[in-house]
Amino acid sequence: MVYPVIWKDNSVSLIDQTRLPNEYTVVEIHRSEDMAQAITTMIVRGAPAIGVAAAYGMYLGAREIETSDSEVLLQEDRHEFLVKLEQVAKLLRSTRPTAVNLFWAIGRMMQTAYETLGTVAEIKQALLETAKKINAEDLQTCQAIGDHGLAALPKNPEQLIILTHCNAGALATAGYGTALGVVRSAWKEGRLARVYADETRPRLQGAKLTAWECVQEGIPVTVITDNMAAHCMKQGLIDAVVVGADRIAANGDAANKIGTYSLAIVAKAHNIPFFVAAPLSTVDFELIDGSQIPIEERHPQEIYQIGETILTPPGVEFYNPAFDVTPAHLITAIITENGAFPPGDLLNAKNAKISN
Repeated sequence: MVYPVIWKDNSVSLIDQTRLPNEYTVVEIHRSEDMAQAITTMIVRGAPAIGVAAAYGMYLGAREIETSDSEVLLQEDRHEFLVKLEQVAKLLRSTRPTAVNLFWAIGRMMQTAYETLGTVAEIKQALLETAKKINAEDLQTCQAIGDHGLAALPKNPEQLIILTHCNAGALATAGYGTALGVVRSAWKEGRLARVYADETRPRLQGAKLTAWECVQEGIPVTVITDNMAAHCMKQGLIDAVVVGADRIAANGDAANKIGTYSLAIVAKAHNIPFFVAAPLSTVDFELIDGSQIPIEERHPQEIYQIGETILTPPGVEFYNPAFDVTPAHLITAIITENGAFPPGDLLNAKNAKISN
């Protein structure tokens, strides 16, 4: 299994996901500005992984802030430090508007900074420890999601064929994955026959990243174009759909990579269960429904060019939303670290986390 974000030797090592599957490259990040660029350009991607990366980015930014070296905490030092740290947070928040884990992780880091007593050096150390906790917790969360997802999958047939969209695997998290975490748990327990991976236009994360992860672990995988899903379902090739999410509203509406909504519609038409796998940190309880989720629109070059090849004639216009929102009524269950819940029952999932 791969780990896309690793703290090592006082810097952050990121797998450059823009170069996979042809080239495995690790990028070393030493500054918050470089982390912001890595998130924007999708060197690191996937909502949970972005959250982990942003947490480390907050520490890198804090490390760069210079104040007096006095062992006594001076109020002016503390105030100056927090003001500058808020600027680091602002930079990182500006990178990807849809993935709520980004904002959640930054908020947790800022809370650590405000609540930690002691010198500025002690605050910086507390920030590093919090980032490491966010990293470790996400890995544990994904493993729990995988196990709960396994329990939620259909009991028949004995070995399932699961369709997934985009990449919600180890590369999109601290490790193990959300949607692919369910796949991994099913594979380990002998319940998985094969994964069908949508290619996921326009950036092809399914064809490039999900397929790459499956090949690394010997999981049988078949790549299909996005517009083949309905045909495969009609042919009886798909037993369940499992996808990830970048933000989920309180009512269970879920934003995920563009194309997820249409996949949910055709799954409903063929009576195939449709699951969303995501940590509770992806649920934005401040949003009533999915209409309030901001949708990132990316550069049209992602549509009209692959490598050096231009796909479209001059003069055409483009629309490139990175995400769409699947209404809650199309979702069978949302699989979290506390179990699988009907979309309208997320408050109970939240309360279960508090009670734990």
